[in-house]
Amino acid sequence: MNRLRPYLDMTSVEDLWSHHTAVMASYGFDRLFYAFNAFRGAGLYDNPEDALLLTNMPTDYIDAYVTGGMFRDGVMMRWAIRNTGSASWHRVYTEMADQPMTDGERAMRALNERHSIVAGYTISFPMGIKNANAGIGMAVRKGMSQSDADAIWAEHGEDIETINHVAHLCILQLPATGQRTLLTPRQSEVLELVADGKTMQDIALILERNVATVEKHLRGARDALGVETTAQAVRKASILNQIFRIEESGRNEAGTPPHMAGTVAQRR
Repeated sequence: MNRLRPYLDMTSVEDLWSHHTAVMASYGFDRLFYAFNAFRGAGLYDNPEDALLLTNMPTDYIDAYVTGGMFRDGVMMRWAIRNTGSASWHRVYTEMADQPMTDGERAMRALNERHSIVAGYTISFPMGIKNANAGIGMAVRKGMSQSDADAIWAEHGEDIETINHVAHLCILQLPATGQRTLLTPRQSEVLELVADGKTMQDIALILERNVATVEKHLRGARDALGVETTAQAVRKASILNQIFRIEESGRNEAGTPPHMAGTVAQRR
């Protein structure tokens, strides 16, 4: 499929997302919200800061939906966490019609109606990581109905799903340049050495620092990533592409990739 090739040539999440929003808009889905979270606990996306979020929704909508925590009452969000595949919004709401709406769900629906986010499709991607979820919600243009969205899906749904699956897999592998950096280069380097199986003494010797300094960098990395243990820090940094990143300038004179901190896209 010719539409897939550009995704494979992308070098950053930002470039891919810009391209992807344009591609989906060409099908009629002009407002998207993508979320990937590999750290979900017992709650529903307990901490949005743990998630990779990409969207072109209006800023005031995102402020209420994400920062305001209204996503926890999102019917389609809950559907995406519990299912894989694609579903029309009408279908999911119809299946829940016999259940009384909570105050939070009514507020969430009102928010969607204010922004004309009332018709579309959601895709939930299969994940091979325990407690991980990823999905994308796609709203059709203002003025279009769910019947219009269903007609688009009947004609192009298979292609749209395939494109979104490829976009999702590419997003997980690409650096998100231009967004906030979670780790300093030294914190990233120390976590990489831990992931390689090095002890505190080994790392201190490699970096020509004392063990106390190494521990300071690890403590800073744990704080930056919002975790309690170094093992958790290594896992989270790896999933968020914060470690083992290659600088754009390429490899060093020895031919090995230099240590550097990655970046992660958060909101907007």
